[in-house]
Amino acid sequence: KGLFRYGRERERERERERERERERERGGRERDRETDRQRRAGERRNRYESLRRRVEGMRNRRELNKRKERRKKRSAN
Repeated sequence: KGLFRYGRERERERERERERERERERGGRERDRETDRQRRAGERRNRYESLRRRVEGMRNRRELNKRKERRKKRSAN
């Protein structure tokens, strides 16, 4: 009788260990997914930033050109 209980106890312990292992794996996967999400967000931010910079540069150039044109017109008169 005692041996039977001992076997069942060991089986339960093994099951608990397997469950813990599964949890650990799941946790790792969750963490990976989280870092992926963060990396993707970072890439998106960088893409947006570079685009914004390019647009800003174009806008600045346009404004400079307008100023230059005005100066030309003033000097022509």
